[in-house]
Amino acid sequence: MKTIAAGCDHGGFALKTLLIEDLTECGHNVIDLGTDSNERVDYPDFAEKVARSVANGDAEFGLLVCGSGIGVCMTANKIPGIRAATVHDVTSAHLAREHNDANVICLGERLIGPEVAKEALGVFLTSEFQEGRHTARVQKMNRILE
Repeated sequence: MKTIAAGCDHGGFALKTLLIEDLTECGHNVIDLGTDSNERVDYPDFAEKVARSVANGDAEFGLLVCGSGIGVCMTANKIPGIRAATVHDVTSAHLAREHNDANVICLGERLIGPEVAKEALGVFLTSEFQEGRHTARVQKMNRILE
């Protein structure tokens, strides 16, 4: 099983809570980095915590949820070593891992239903980076922040 750092803002609190329950039931270790309610907060604070947790090796993967998944993704990608992807379905989750070696999945509570979110997260966590022709591209992405 995997260790996953999870975080959200107020717009993603309900979905993050549901996904953490699902991950825990599946036997994963989840590090919940907040927020802990649907009271208004700023998404960059939580996206940075999750991204740093993954970059530091405290977690294998990150899960971020906000209203659209876009703001947390943009913030997480500021941290060296993070390849965050906003995912809307199983296909984008699969491709983010296999082609881009994404290590943080970003979901939009206002854009994706809970069942699709669960399925996409499951595929994200079980898909493997295909390497091959994708390796050089991921290495290029990583070098941009060096």
